[in-house]
Amino acid sequence: MEVSRENIEELIHSYECSQRHALAIMQDMQRRYQYIPREGLNALAKYLGCPVSSLYAMATFYKALSLMPKGEHIIKCCDGTACHIRGASTLIDGVERELGISPGETTSDGLFSFETVNCLGSCAMAPVLVVDDVYYGRVTPEKLKGIIQTVREGGAK
Repeated sequence: MEVSRENIEELIHSYECSQRHALAIMQDMQRRYQYIPREGLNALAKYLGCPVSSLYAMATFYKALSLMPKGEHIIKCCDGTACHIRGASTLIDGVERELGISPGETTSDGLFSFETVNCLGSCAMAPVLVVDDVYYGRVTPEKLKGIIQTVREGGAK
C-alpha cells in the first residue's frame, strides 16, 4: 500500500489519543506498509503529543518493527543452536548467493527481505527457514533454491 498522509491519519485516529496505544498503532503501520514510515512516526508523535525520539526508541527496541521498507516476501533463517549445528550457515550463505543480499537487506526489486533470527522454536526441524510465516524444516541448499523459486513464481510449498 502506498504511504499517504490520509492513510496514516486514518490509522492513527482509529485509536484513542493515549500513549498506551503507541505500540499498537506502530504495529498496525508495520502491517500496512511492511515498515513504519518516517511520516507515520512524525504524525503519531504529533497526535500523542510526545517526542518523536520516544517513538523512535520504541520502534528500534522491538525487532518485529522496522523503520526501513521490507520486501514483499520476508525470509527468516534460524541461526539458533540446533539450526546452527545442522547447517544454518550454509542456508544463510545460500540465501545471500541466490538473492545477492545479506541479513537485514532487501533486494533492489523489493521482492525479498532477509533476516536471521536467534530461534524460531522449531528445533526438531532444524535447520529452519520461514518465508511469509510458512515454516520449512530440514532445509538443504537444494530445497532452498526450490523454495525461493516457488515464492518468486507466486506460490508457496
